[in-house]
Amino acid sequence: MQSERPRARRYPFVASIEMIDVESETQMNEQTCDLSLFGCGVSTAKPFPTGTRVRIRIVHKGASFAGQGRVAHAGHLTRMGVVFTKIEPQQQLILEQWIAGRREMRKAKQVRG
Repeated sequence: MQSERPRARRYPFVASIEMIDVESETQMNEQTCDLSLFGCGVSTAKPFPTGTRVRIRIVHKGASFAGQGRVAHAGHLTRMGVVFTKIEPQQQLILEQWIAGRREMRKAKQVRG
């Protein structure tokens, strides 16, 4: 039996995302719908095909994150999943800060709820 790697928790996260297909240089400007340490969901009516390698830039509340990724799945309703494949250390810190903020929001809601 093959074991699967546990998936990182995804957090609701709406931000502007710019993605550029590495091969064709086609650019897409959309919004994220969720975020994890390993990837993000993107709301789009016209997703890139599964397997497309992309350069990514996400902007949220004045901070921006840049990295490289690959489209893991596309065409599920109006959503595309992107897995991060290369992130520089300083960019990883931004991603971790955003995730930490989402964790805190989740904890605060649980305490109130």
